[in-house]
Amino acid sequence: MSSYRIGYFVGSLSSTSINRKLANALISVAPEGLEFTEIPIDKLPLYSPDYDADYPPEGRAIKDAIAGVQAVLFVCPEYNRSIPGALKNAIDWASRPWGQNSFNHVPTAIIGASVGSIGTAVAQQSLRSVMAFCNARLMTSPEAYIHLQQGAIDDDGTINDESLKPILESYMVEFKEHVARVLTVLPRD
Repeated sequence: MSSYRIGYFVGSLSSTSINRKLANALISVAPEGLEFTEIPIDKLPLYSPDYDADYPPEGRAIKDAIAGVQAVLFVCPEYNRSIPGALKNAIDWASRPWGQNSFNHVPTAIIGASVGSIGTAVAQQSLRSVMAFCNARLMTSPEAYIHLQQGAIDDDGTINDESLKPILESYMVEFKEHVARVLTVLPRD
């Protein structure tokens, strides 16, 4: 059985992020053969092309983290019907300088949770557009816009809502299959 290194982004900086809970839940139900490493975004300064000639250590760290994994999973909240600024900033750092895009051909999936009834549908659509421009190999189906009720997932990822568990399990099985298909054609190692 093949094993894959997965880097994941939690798009929220909040210490009480429901998307961090979702990330922990996804990891807990992932099929065997996926190894997860969070790619932190909280220490990045705001991106500017002025850094392109000499990336600071934080900018190099995010590029190195992506280079060290075979696929990326975005667990993205929705802020004002779009991508949180911290996540967009991280993507800008990773995709620059021009011609050194760290997401090029990387198998990628997007999921997110919200207390709102449409989950993170609008933010995910926005993020899909950005990642398509970055030439990431997006998993287009299934999409997952999780309407997360209070107490559905504990901080450690324990899923208390039994109707949610099979949805997350199925999503992660599809993600692993997507990663395997893309890496068969476009190996990263």
